[in-house]
Amino acid sequence: MANIIIIGTQWGDEGKGKIVDLYSHEADVIVRFQGGNNAGHTLVTNNEKTILHLIPSGILHDHKTCILGSGMVINPEVLIEEIERLAERNLPHPNTTLHISDSAHLIMPYHVRIDNAREAKMRSGKIGTTGRGIGPAYEDKVSRTGIRICDLLNEEIFNQKLKNNIEEKNHLLTNYFGEEPVDFDEISNKYSVWADRLRPYCGNTSILIERSVKAGKHILFEGAQGTHLDIDHGTYPFVTSSSTVAGNACSGAGVGPTQISAVIGICKAYTTRVGSGPFVTELSDETGQKLQEKGKEFGSTTGRKRRCGWLDMVMVRQSVRLSGITGIALTKIDVLTGLDKIKICTGYRIGKGKDREEIVDYVPSDIKVIGQCKPVYEELPGWSEDISTARSIDELPQAARRFIERIEEITDTKVLLVSVGPGRNETVVIRNPFRLIK
Repeated sequence: MANIIIIGTQWGDEGKGKIVDLYSHEADVIVRFQGGNNAGHTLVTNNEKTILHLIPSGILHDHKTCILGSGMVINPEVLIEEIERLAERNLPHPNTTLHISDSAHLIMPYHVRIDNAREAKMRSGKIGTTGRGIGPAYEDKVSRTGIRICDLLNEEIFNQKLKNNIEEKNHLLTNYFGEEPVDFDEISNKYSVWADRLRPYCGNTSILIERSVKAGKHILFEGAQGTHLDIDHGTYPFVTSSSTVAGNACSGAGVGPTQISAVIGICKAYTTRVGSGPFVTELSDETGQKLQEKGKEFGSTTGRKRRCGWLDMVMVRQSVRLSGITGIALTKIDVLTGLDKIKICTGYRIGKGKDREEIVDYVPSDIKVIGQCKPVYEELPGWSEDISTARSIDELPQAARRFIERIEEITDTKVLLVSVGPGRNETVVIRNPFRLIK
């Protein structure tokens, strides 16, 4: 039995979709434990692209159990559309099942409206949300006014909660934001139809996970976004609305921490960020543009361009500490091919002038301090050889191997896998975490 958590070590968009897809070969159960449809996974299998926002990528495999955990916030319309798009491709396979936690919270139309109205009102102080209603849905969850999947399945309870919420939300929309109100009947009728559509998938998924553990199944816990978008430990307030670190896998899935075997951190070979917020290693030059273009750094959910910069090992090292990462999956190293020199950030320089200067090896909590940090770079030689056909570590150029070794040295963590291209097979597997644990 091996129960493994996969998380991002940066600001998301590290390529988790491909890695989860690869590790799903070994797993019996794949659980998504937080976030909503603000996340997007792009997978390339047999030259066919699949974009998933809510459903774990294990849905592309046969003989798998895929679970949307209680820590998620779910827009039923988006989920049903995703289910229908998969059905057009005769997915899932006959022996693969999809399950939705009846404790997960719903994203409602007023959440989306408030999300966008709030961003518009903030103007220059925008967080840079995706406008999907994720934050407002988590707000209602914490304030104990949220509507859950189990409520959706009970028409009387759903309508009562909806009525109570609409009174408050319409007051906010009309009186504070100057927006049009939402309509009770329209929402009630739509969600009633969606309730019947989703009912067969819903239940107590924590019990399902427990049974899988007792049966000795391999379980993969999949997070959305990345460590530094964590609501507690990220670059607040430019973060997501849920906890993205490994510890939340237990809470968001409904399993005890003693059941976890390992934590895999996904690390892109350079750093990207979507939306607002500080970015110490950001490149606003030709190199940054090349990384963006070659890495196809555009959001699969929003289409927004991602800001690009050199690999920030201060961030990655902090992620290793926060989540107890036991192994690293390195992605998009092929994007660095052709660069004469490659830089990695090993520390932050804080202060003005040499006499008042301090170099730190952690990410400060104060957002203003982070904004003033300057990167301390270490320069490594680049490589020009095509590495997309490499399938073992020995087939990589010496400079690429040194780059990988340096990441291991700085994090004191082994690299288990290196992605050398977008395709499922374009991967160097060094160690298989499922086979290391018995």
